[in-house]
Amino acid sequence: MKLVLADSNDLIRIGLRTILTSESKATIVGEAQNEKELLTQVKSFEPNLVLIDYTSDGFSIDVIPRLVQLNKALKIIAITPEQSAQVLVDALRSGVTSYVKKDCDLAEIQDAVKETSRGNKFFCGQILETIQKANINVDDLDVGSFSCEAVVLSDRENEIIVLIAEGLTNEQIAEQLFLSKHTVNTHRKNIMGKLGVKNTAGIVMYAVKTNLVSPNKFLFAPTY
Repeated sequence: MKLVLADSNDLIRIGLRTILTSESKATIVGEAQNEKELLTQVKSFEPNLVLIDYTSDGFSIDVIPRLVQLNKALKIIAITPEQSAQVLVDALRSGVTSYVKKDCDLAEIQDAVKETSRGNKFFCGQILETIQKANINVDDLDVGSFSCEAVVLSDRENEIIVLIAEGLTNEQIAEQLFLSKHTVNTHRKNIMGKLGVKNTAGIVMYAVKTNLVSPNKFLFAPTY
């Protein structure tokens, strides 16, 4: 198991190196202080895992999909300070496999590396709690369909997203917009495909995130 550490803070990297080399079977093949170094090391060393704080200086969340493009088999573990639920979801959609906080117990960080190397996802308790408090289910995220391209929705699709977020069924939306139920269903499928979500909850989450609807008024509707 070959691992690259990515963090701009020297002390953080030293600490991670110490606990991982002593308690796991990981071989640390590289340490990156910025995105350029990280991309170069992933190309050169072909690691299995990257442990990254994409919020540290010299990094951004945009490096995640670039890493995935370089190596589809690469597993990425994010280790950051506390983030909002939506930032966590964006990271997971970008290609992060597992997620722990920097103030997690050492055992949780070690377990994250071990489990991710085995092909499993791992989330520390604090990360799961943050996501669950926002009524987000990580299983609703279709991470496999992520793309770096911008999401482009038509005015009609945005109109339908708002109505879905307000709790209207396909039949009710069809009646309100003077469309057939089949047309609305097709729009719904296209919207889910563009957003990379699997159900209505994912559409509602997008509507709230982009301020199409107020988080205080939306209602989760059943999936059709």
